[in-house]
This record gives sequence, C-alpha cells and structure tokens, in this order.
Amino acid sequence: MTTTPTAAPIAAATTAPPAAPAASSSDLIDLLAGITPGSALAGLRERRAQAREHAQLSFNALLEPEHPGTFTLAERYAVALFVAQLHGFAEAEEFYADVLGDEAPALVSLLSGPDGVAAAAIAAGPRGAYREPGLFAESTAAAQWQPDAADAAAVGERLAAALAHAHLLVTRPREATPAALRSLAGAGWSADDIVSLSQLVSFLAFQLRTAWGLRAIAGQFPGRPAPLAGGAGGGGSTTAIGSAPAQRPRPTNPAPVTDYPELRRPEHFTQQGLGWVPWLEPVAKADLTAEQLDALIEPTRANMPYFRLLARDPAALKARTLTDLDIFFNVTDGVGRAERELAATAASRHNGCVFCASVHSAAATRESGRTGDVQRLLDDGVGADLGDATWNAIVSASVSLTNTPLSFGGDDVARLREAGLDDAEVLDIVNGAAFFNWANRLMLSLGEPEVPAGRVRA
Repeated sequence: MTTTPTAAPIAAATTAPPAAPAASSSDLIDLLAGITPGSALAGLRERRAQAREHAQLSFNALLEPEHPGTFTLAERYAVALFVAQLHGFAEAEEFYADVLGDEAPALVSLLSGPDGVAAAAIAAGPRGAYREPGLFAESTAAAQWQPDAADAAAVGERLAAALAHAHLLVTRPREATPAALRSLAGAGWSADDIVSLSQLVSFLAFQLRTAWGLRAIAGQFPGRPAPLAGGAGGGGSTTAIGSAPAQRPRPTNPAPVTDYPELRRPEHFTQQGLGWVPWLEPVAKADLTAEQLDALIEPTRANMPYFRLLARDPAALKARTLTDLDIFFNVTDGVGRAERELAATAASRHNGCVFCASVHSAAATRESGRTGDVQRLLDDGVGADLGDATWNAIVSASVSLTNTPLSFGGDDVARLREAGLDDAEVLDIVNGAAFFNWANRLMLSLGEPEVPAGRVRA
C-alpha cells in the first residue's frame, strides 16, 4: 500500500546522507535478526540506511561508550541481559550474556538459569495502573518486582536498583513515578546516569522488537526459552559466584527529583496538544555545550525541557533523533506517513503513554484526514474497528509487537500482507511501532504530561 509522500526524505534535509555500516556483521540488529549481506532483508533495511546506522550508533553510545563514566560497562551489559531475558529473545540473551561474560562473568551466572535473578521477574506487559483519572477503569493488575534481599546483596545495591527500574520500564511503563527515580538516586545513580539508564532500557525495547520483527518477516522465529516457573512478584534465591560487586557509598547529594502536586493533568487520551514536565533537572539552556547543541539536531529543541534532559547523554540523544527522523519522514519506497503515525499511536495507546498518543494521533489525523477513526482508537482502545482492513491490521500488528514477552509472529505479518502491504511497508510498520516502544518509555519514566494553561482539560 504505497502512499504518495507528504514529506521529503530526511536525507534531503541534511547536508549528506550518512553512509550505512560497511558490513552486516557490524550491525547488531542484523546479527540478532539473522540477516546476511546481500539478502532481501538486508536490502529492505538499506532503504532506511540512516535509521540502520543510527540504531547501531545508539548501541555504541549506550552499551559501548568510549567513556562509560560511573555507569560501568558491566552494569550496562547486565541490564541489557536482564531486559533480553524479560523479552524472551533467546538469541539476544546469548549475545548479551557473552559480552557481559567478558566484563563480569559472575553476573551472568547470577542473572541466568532457573535459579537466576531473572527467573522470578518474567511477567506479561504492558500492564499496570494509569495515573489519568479517566483511564482508571482500564488499569490492570501488575506485580511489582525487585530483587529479593539475597539477590540484591549478590549483585549490589546499585545494580539491584537498576534491574528493578528496568523491570518497571519493560513491563509496567505507565506506572513510572518520581519515586522510582528517587530509588535510583538513593542507590547512587546520578541524574546523568539515570537518563542513560532509561535511554538504555528504552533503546533495547526498540532494538529487540526490530530484530524480532525482521525475523517474523523472513518467517524465521527466534528461539523461545521454556516458560519459567513463578513470575514477577517474588525473588528467587541466588547463589553468589565469586565476589559480590563492590558497594559504593550512598551519595551525600542524590539527584533531585521534582513532583508536581498542582499539575493540571490530562484526564484521558486526547488529540489535543499537551505539555510535558521533567522529574529530573534538564540541562539549562545557557549551559548546553557544543556537543549537546549538536545532539539536538534542530536548534529549537533547546527550548524544550524533554530534549534538554536527554542532552545529559548527547551521543545517545543524537543517534536516537536521527533514527526517529528516518523512520518517520523518509517515505521513499515505503508506507505513507499516516500509517507510520497510526503505528506510533497504537503502540502509545497500548503502553499507556498519553503524551505520545496525543502528538502522534494528531499527526495521524493530519496526514489522513480520518479524525473520527483516530479518535475511536484513543477512546475505545486498540481493539476498536477503524473501518478498513489496512488500518485494523496496522493497529493489531503494532499492539502485538508491543507485547512483552515478544509475541509478534507470522499471523501478524500475513495479515499486513493480506491488507495490501509489501514487505518494505511491513518493515516500516515494524520500525514505527518498535521506535515508539523506545519513545514511550522515555516520556513515561522521566516526566509526565500536563494540560497547558488556558486549555480545557481533556
């Protein structure tokens, strides 16, 4: 279903399109998806070369930074392994266990296996309670998980807090609160590191879904480990192997976290424009460095608290932004803008991100003219009938890809194809829905939406 482009490809808005990585082996999504150089899927990914390159640069920034600072490589790889385990993506588990084993082999044993930390943490998502009063009836029960005392002692207080935060973002993103950030700060996480941690978990939600979706398009499904006993809510005991990670002193000045008791919050999902307030302090506009300003891509973003907060990790912000722009604005040889915005809206509706849903539902309406159908998705939920097979298939596929553990499969791909999408267009839907599993988790975990002054609360 090729739609007439309504916006120029992002390459036209830059001085020159960046070159894609030289070899498939240098691209982790290709590796996890089982893509070989010269294959049909490799060709499809090359149509979004900037997204491909900058997804890999996001991995480099978040998991292999040249200067990891106080967020160590061992911590980054441990969180990544845990997130892969929660998603049930065996090939990703194997990869992240391997890289973690090079840094901290004891942590691989602590996290893995039937008695490992992750075994008791597996849970279905997205679930949880809404904070918007008009959505209370849609809230679903969700077990809150954190490592038990033995596991926390084994992995260390700081990593234990990071794993609890990762579990929240993966399975219950709509339940994120300022208190979750205070828990991290109390365990020794600085504001910069909290932003990088949230970026890391959110990026992995994108990376794993993109690779899984590519496998589904090819009809090759990742290995799925046997169901684990128990479930989130309890902690399995873990036998420490080797020395426990060194404990760091608690910070004397933990990162300040801001609540907004008088905030004018939205009541439910809406196409109206919303504001957004951060729980952590953004970088002051006057204090933005040249690297941070460059990472914003668009200079006007210096006025937005969200982007100035993400600028605490400028390499991750820049790579993320360029991935976003290619996925949503490069409509050469692919599905139209309206359909991409619909995928973003469906993922946001399912995860429970009212802010993201407001922005992208309005964009879906603007690109399609189908105000009523888009509003029906917001009002009635992801099971609403939107009036035609293509839109219904896109919403269904986006929701399936958003579920945790990962469940997107051949039936979802077949439905999209039956609705008239070719494989390049199916990949655009996968990219769009996967990207908003990244965006939703950042918006939900670092702040919350507000109704601007003078606007009727909706």
